[in-house]
Amino acid sequence: MNRLGAFVAGFFAALLFIVAGLGFYVIDRFDGPGPLTANTVVYIPPGTTMGDIARNLERDGVIEDSLVFRLGVRVMRVSRDLKAGEYMFPAAATMRGVVDILLQGKTVVRRLTLPEGISSAEAIALVRNAEGLVGEVTEVPPDGTLLPETYHYERGDRRVDLIQRMGAAMDQALAELWPKRQPDLPLAGPEEAVILASIVEKETGVPEERRIVASVFYNRLKKRMRLQSDPTVVYGLTGGVGSLGRPLTRQDLRLASPFNTYVIDGLPPAPIANPGRATLEAVLNPARTDYLYFVANGDGGHAFAKTLEEHNRNVGDWRKRQTGAE
Repeated sequence: MNRLGAFVAGFFAALLFIVAGLGFYVIDRFDGPGPLTANTVVYIPPGTTMGDIARNLERDGVIEDSLVFRLGVRVMRVSRDLKAGEYMFPAAATMRGVVDILLQGKTVVRRLTLPEGISSAEAIALVRNAEGLVGEVTEVPPDGTLLPETYHYERGDRRVDLIQRMGAAMDQALAELWPKRQPDLPLAGPEEAVILASIVEKETGVPEERRIVASVFYNRLKKRMRLQSDPTVVYGLTGGVGSLGRPLTRQDLRLASPFNTYVIDGLPPAPIANPGRATLEAVLNPARTDYLYFVANGDGGHAFAKTLEEHNRNVGDWRKRQTGAE
């Protein structure tokens, strides 16, 4: 072999050695533990190129070397398959593990909970303040049209879409529950069920009492007695926006308002809150009682009565507990 041939052979041998060494280096770095010391959330916006993904991951401390990451991705031939979104990367995640997460598209799932009895104005405030949602909300839906529960969403979802899901959930709940109602309820339709459920929701926070409280209001409706529900008076004063901030007065109870059930007959014209599914179920399947009255018992629940005389005694007992009298 002449000198030129020997040089060329040596050159290619050295080059092969370098390439092999580089390959082993890349594989070692690509499959080795990453720099993260704790689980870390990183957001990759839609439209981000693979190069920018690599640089963002290096910037956020998920990987040590964006060049090695890019080489590994190209070797895997998945450059165009990495999905945008918000991801949770575990501590010490390898670059290969990071790629697998981006390929699977298992993004971080966020949660927003609407408490039972929340007003629509309060619900929209929660949606507006929810981290990760985008877009503006220009209208507040009527009370009684959103179903309180926990909703899952991803970063970048639109606020209006989430609100539409809340409304659709209420429609679906009514469609499921209304046909299963007791047959003799004095309700003209599912809309009145929501109205009564909103009152029950505001009257008691004790799950075991919902069906009993509902029975009281049904019994009063059947006897053409006024409902005399304090929360409806409060709603008439506040419109469901904020709290009253003070106890009701006798003058409040005489207020001329379509929501004041101390002065109007029957149900108010619209819901006073967004009732939860459990309260809707309670209103559509109330307990069978003869109760016509209830008052707080001082322990978080209520004392129920069949007669006004019995109710007045319960009121007296509650006032004694309030004042600490024997």
